[in-house]
Amino acid sequence: MTPQDYLEIDRQLTDEERLIKETVGRYVNERYLPGIAEHFENGTFDRSVPEALGQLGVLGMHLTGYGCAGSSAVAYGVACMELEAGDSALRSFCSVQGSLAMFAIWKWGSEEQKQRWLPGMAKGELVGCFGLTEPDSGSDPGSMRTTARRDGDDWILNGSKMWITSGSIADVAVVWARTDDGVQGFLVEPGMEGFTAPEMHGKLSLRASVTSELAFDDVRLPDANRLPEVQSLKGPLSCLNEARYGIVWGVIGAARACFEAALDYSMTRQQFDQPIASFQLTQAKLADMATKVQQGYLLALHLGRLKDEGRLQPEQVSMGKRANVRAALEVAHTARSVLGANGITLEYPVLRHANNLESVFTYEGTDEIHTLSIGMALTGIAAFR
Repeated sequence: MTPQDYLEIDRQLTDEERLIKETVGRYVNERYLPGIAEHFENGTFDRSVPEALGQLGVLGMHLTGYGCAGSSAVAYGVACMELEAGDSALRSFCSVQGSLAMFAIWKWGSEEQKQRWLPGMAKGELVGCFGLTEPDSGSDPGSMRTTARRDGDDWILNGSKMWITSGSIADVAVVWARTDDGVQGFLVEPGMEGFTAPEMHGKLSLRASVTSELAFDDVRLPDANRLPEVQSLKGPLSCLNEARYGIVWGVIGAARACFEAALDYSMTRQQFDQPIASFQLTQAKLADMATKVQQGYLLALHLGRLKDEGRLQPEQVSMGKRANVRAALEVAHTARSVLGANGITLEYPVLRHANNLESVFTYEGTDEIHTLSIGMALTGIAAFR
């Protein structure tokens, strides 16, 4: 038993899952964390990340074929947990690449599209992004204004997308648009006339991640760039459910990192001639944080086992995302109070994680929308409108 794994949950993992957890954690500690404070402060993305994660085999690791590992849902989950213990930007890149862009192509694309994009994306040689959210359409994707209309054998795409992770560095953008036949996905590539992807600046959260706008002004696309296997909101929503599952795990990594920082600090910080860890109020905070981390880990593991059994429902993912993000934010805020003024500096990871978690609280479905999804599952009554 250790403070970091107080309930010995790691023992519930298979040997392969533990190996993945250890391997990804080693990469984060040895190669990613030394530079994250500088990247966060400067608002820059570590450009070594795509290739490094490709070498680790975590990009699209839960998919099968095309260079993907075909790992279990739990294995993917523990990888997300270790990545977000480094920074939410790191897990977000992996999630957008594998659970959104790659999954969309893998699930809804043609064989030619899969062969063209997935192997390179799995290696980190090609970067993808996922365009669904719009400036005026977030929680209600059915109200999207981006459109694609037929023009002979081509499509003409118009509209814009907002808050797109990796948009400015992507080799391919999976873009969802309204058509006469329903919502469809299109593969948009840099250099196509009328397509721009300006990077967004001024963020106080996810600063080590590339966030962009996507704009389409009469972008002409061949029909070969249309995802042929879906013509409804089922397409993008299926991708979002994959990404939300990764968040259930990831935020527990961030929470654990905050707890560890607070625990270590409390053992060495002296006040009134003794470490602050000896004070009852500090110990109460540490006990609360440890409990939330362990509860979140158990919830994520349970949902992962359900997913591997093919039984996981979207509303269960909503419950996991809602509960674990809330818990992670509480842990981050409590950890900040233990560290006092030092907690607001980049010398420690706590406020960096807290700022990132404010974004995670909102993206891939807001806390309010997940609350209503659970409510609808419990009552059979939709309260969205």
